[in-house]
Amino acid sequence: MSVDVVPAPDVYINASVSLGTAPDHALRRLLGEPGQVVATEWILGRVSAMLTASGKFLEEKVVEQVGLIRSLVEIADVKEDFAEDDWAGALAAAAKAGGLERVMTDHPDLLTAGSEGNVEFVACEAWLVEQTTPPPPPGT
Repeated sequence: MSVDVVPAPDVYINASVSLGTAPDHALRRLLGEPGQVVATEWILGRVSAMLTASGKFLEEKVVEQVGLIRSLVEIADVKEDFAEDDWAGALAAAAKAGGLERVMTDHPDLLTAGSEGNVEFVACEAWLVEQTTPPPPPGT
């Protein structure tokens, strides 16, 4: 089963720097089995830059962490090039390339915007609640 959202770079960062957790533990729980989550080179580039800027990872550990992410995701081919700050456009393109309609993020600007084209930005907490809520009984 594939995850029905594209995680934004901030989601990878939050999972990578979870307090009291090894850098790969929360990440593996988020991503599950290899190939269930769609990412792009733009997403991985932003994750690498953000981990480096955080100062919480040595350079070789950033390479290692991004390599782990790469091994667990399916890289969608997006033909367009996006600027580092064009999160909405790059993430919408990633979702479309993966055949998805939603991006999971806690980026306040994206959540305020709500969507880009036909791609919806959903908060991590809302998505997690959705995943743990049982479906309604038949016939309701």
